[in-house]
Amino acid sequence: MSILFAILLFSVLIFVHELGHFVAAKLSGVQVNEFSVFMGPAIFKKQIGETLYAIRLIPIGGYCAMEGEDEDTENPRSFQKAAWWKRLIILVAGAAMNFVVGLLLLAVVYAPAEQFAVPVVDYFEEGCALYGEEGLLEGDRILELDGEKIYVASDFTTILSLNPGDVHDLVIERDGQKIELVDFTMEKREFPDPEGGTSLRYGFNFGLEDATFANKIRYTWNTALDTVRLVRLSLQMLVRGQVGLQDMGGPVMIVDQMNQVAQASETSFDALMNMLYFGGFIAINLAVMNLLPIPALDGGRVVCLLITTAVEAVTRKKINPKYEGYLHGAGMVLLLALMALIMFKDIFVIVKR
Repeated sequence: MSILFAILLFSVLIFVHELGHFVAAKLSGVQVNEFSVFMGPAIFKKQIGETLYAIRLIPIGGYCAMEGEDEDTENPRSFQKAAWWKRLIILVAGAAMNFVVGLLLLAVVYAPAEQFAVPVVDYFEEGCALYGEEGLLEGDRILELDGEKIYVASDFTTILSLNPGDVHDLVIERDGQKIELVDFTMEKREFPDPEGGTSLRYGFNFGLEDATFANKIRYTWNTALDTVRLVRLSLQMLVRGQVGLQDMGGPVMIVDQMNQVAQASETSFDALMNMLYFGGFIAINLAVMNLLPIPALDGGRVVCLLITTAVEAVTRKKINPKYEGYLHGAGMVLLLALMALIMFKDIFVIVKR
C-alpha cells in the first residue's frame, strides 16, 4: 500500500505542476495545444476545443504544450506573443502549485498535534558548561546558529552536524533583545542517561509549546522554509564535493524510503501521517528544484526569458525562440540521462541490500 501511495503521490504532484502551467496559460490567453500527464505513447487522449488532453504510458514527468513555446509563430495567442510578465507567471506557476500542495500536506500532518518542540532553552542538566550570563540561560530562544536561521528545533542538531567543531556563532533572543555569542565554545560532555549509563550531550534541553491554531500555521510555514533551505544546503554540499552521485537518489529510492518509513510506523495512522509528511517534503523539494537555472527546467526557462527580454529591449531585435528550444532540448536529454543513471544506481543498491 505504501508503494502504491508513493506512486499516486508522484502522479498527483506531476498533475498539479502541469495544472499550474495550464491554468496560468489559459488565464493569460495563451493557446494550449496539449495538456499531458506522463510521457511516451498516449493511453488516453481527448480533444476538447483547441487542447488535446492525454495520459501517457511512462509514469515520468508530463507537459503543458503551448503554441509557440519553443518556435516562432504568427499566432497572436502564442506563448512568445504574450507579455514577458505573463510568460514569467506561466513558467513559475507549476512550482508555485507544488509549493502550495506541500504546505497543505504539512498542515494536514500537523493538524492533530498537541505540542511542538521549540528552540527555547527549557532547563540545564547539572554540570552543563554552557550555562551562564556569558552563555545560555533558561528561556533563551536560539535564532541563528553559524549564520543559519533556526526555523524549527531540529535545525539546531542539523546545522551542528554540518559544522563540526566545538566553536560556533549563536544569535539568541533574551528578554526581548538579540544577543550574539561569537566563537562560543559548545563541547559535549558525559551526562547520565535514564538507562543508568552515560552519553555525550551538550547538557541542555529545548522546551515545548501548545499547538494552537496560530502555532500550527507558523510551524507549517517554518517547516516549509526549512525544507527549502535543506535543498540549498544539499546543493552546496554537492558543489563542494562533500557528497557525490552515490549519495543522490531518484524516484526509486524515494519510494523505497517511504516504504521503509511506513513499515516502521507503529500504527496505520502514524504510517499515513509519515507518508503525508514525506509527500509535503517532496512537493516543496520539487518546487525548488524545478526553479533551478538549468536548461529544460522552468528555472532555466525563466533565466532565458529574462535575458532575452533584456536583450530585445536594448537591441530592438527579436531573438528567434528556436535557439532557446535547442538549449532546452539538449538540457532535457542530459537530465533524462542523469535520471536514468540515478534510477539504475538506486535499483542496484536496493537489489544488493
